[in-house]
Amino acid sequence: MELWPWLTAALLLLLLLVQLSRTARFYAKISLYCVLCLSFSAVASIVCLLRHGGRTVDNMSIISWFVRSFKYVYGLRFEVRGQKKLEVDGPCVIISNHQSILDMMGLMEILPKRCVQIAKRELLFTGPVGLIMYLGGVYFINRQRARTAMTLMADLGDLMVKDNLKVWIYPEGTRNDNGDLLPFKKGAFYLAIQAQVPIIPVVYSSFSSFYNVKKKLFTSGTIRVQVLDAVPTSGLTDADVTKLVDTCYQSMRSTFLQISRMSQENSAIKEPGVVAAQ
Repeated sequence: MELWPWLTAALLLLLLLVQLSRTARFYAKISLYCVLCLSFSAVASIVCLLRHGGRTVDNMSIISWFVRSFKYVYGLRFEVRGQKKLEVDGPCVIISNHQSILDMMGLMEILPKRCVQIAKRELLFTGPVGLIMYLGGVYFINRQRARTAMTLMADLGDLMVKDNLKVWIYPEGTRNDNGDLLPFKKGAFYLAIQAQVPIIPVVYSSFSSFYNVKKKLFTSGTIRVQVLDAVPTSGLTDADVTKLVDTCYQSMRSTFLQISRMSQENSAIKEPGVVAAQ
């Protein structure tokens, strides 16, 4: 029995579903995103090994180059303000809001030189993705073991000053797409105070106008990115952490709500028959 007619029919049916069904389009794009991450990670790993021979923060420039190409596949555009504020000479802690798997594209779009990330340990075991993260100098934390995580953060504080590193952290601790910011965890702020380095907040507008898991929405769109002024920590102690957290949270939240409202209004204008929310 010939299989080609059945395979052709199945392919045509799949293409039809993708054209007609928002849900099918959503999962097709998510599947493509996963394939891109796996394949690009494998290729980038080879390039990194050939270029630098192993694990180093210098590999991040290679990884960033690969990931920045994803936006063309999905029709995403980034409008960035204040990017020069990330171009500081010394070490610092960079914090940003965390919304979805697409955050990686936003991070790599503006990633400064000598910048590493902190990620949960489970990601180390995700095949090529875990390998490329390791080669890029990502620090993996076992969130189930608080003492181990605290020890790693303490060591990282010394290392970032010694090696002139910038450290990118998501203080919400988990992905959040509820249209607001979750309360911040204090690890990033203890790290900045320990190392006596500034904190640079980065805010990404809500993805909800083009990416929404509950509604199975995944279209092209514009992401607004605002880099805020650095918050100094010189002279601060652990006793100042709560106030420091609140200062950063309030400034990031107000910026998030403002730039997200702008994105939603612009999206509504582009869709006929849709009135922007007041």
